[in-house]
Amino acid sequence: MMRWRWFVPIVSLVLLLDQISKNWILANLELYESIPVLPPFVQITRSYNTGIAFGIGDSLGNWYVLLIIPICLVVFYLFLNAPAHATTQQIGLSLVLGGAVGNLIDRLQHGVVIDFVHLILPDVISNVSNFADHAIVIGALLVLFDNIRQERAIRRAKAAEPAQVIGHEMGE
Repeated sequence: MMRWRWFVPIVSLVLLLDQISKNWILANLELYESIPVLPPFVQITRSYNTGIAFGIGDSLGNWYVLLIIPICLVVFYLFLNAPAHATTQQIGLSLVLGGAVGNLIDRLQHGVVIDFVHLILPDVISNVSNFADHAIVIGALLVLFDNIRQERAIRRAKAAEPAQVIGHEMGE
């Protein structure tokens, strides 16, 4: 039951922040219009994403919706089956699901995902994303971090087992 303390507030907060920000962008900026925030590195630029991420899958069109729904269901299943003590994993999966649903809402409402966080590293990269995308990336990194941490703990425990058995036998 403790897992729900993370799920509902995180998914709700991601959806709320994502949808409010996208609605503000739609109401206040024209397509490709920009507002400098931290020139030349950060600006707010209204943009549409017709693909999955970074322009990948632009030709998917409405198939994206059919792809993202099972992904959301798998993420929810993973959340339900995460160990009770895996708080980092639960938070990460909640962020991923909130972000995925936020972008799915865009697809269903507008046929595209609304992007506006424009990060620029001159001569390196120029990427436009949104808060849902950021939640997905941060959530995936948290899940990855937690899995690496758990794997290391398992390896340490396995490595310590023979020493404990030998030490126990020697003490008898």
